[in-house]
Amino acid sequence: MAWPTNANNIVTTNLDAGTDNPATARADLKAALDEITNIINGKDQASGVAGLNASSKIANTQLPDTIISSSSTELTLTPNTGQVKINSVLELNGQTRAQLYDRTDLADGMIAMASNGDSTITTPVYYAGGAWRYFSNNSEVVDS
Repeated sequence: MAWPTNANNIVTTNLDAGTDNPATARADLKAALDEITNIINGKDQASGVAGLNASSKIANTQLPDTIISSSSTELTLTPNTGQVKINSVLELNGQTRAQLYDRTDLADGMIAMASNGDSTITTPVYYAGGAWRYFSNNSEVVDS
């Protein structure tokens, strides 16, 4: 059952005055209760809403495999512990040195995989002090 999208099914015209006729309000009440039923049945369903488990967390089976932020917003993780823990391998897509230096959002602490244009050779690098640097010796990655 899909999450309700028709707010027009919630009508209070025949429900908002003490003089309203209950027989007239019956159809409006039925339509509203149908929408409430859709909400209840939409829990943990496609196009519905993810429910919370006994620990007030969203079950991993309800989480998407891919998270894409809106086109004008970066994706930010801010755990209360101040630490993001990854229990497996982190894969970074390689970018050429030119692509790394062409970014307009450069900030100290960024980490990337740099290539010289050959997609089979990539090296982990970090951004600090206005330059991309190699982890191995702190030398600057030169845009070639």
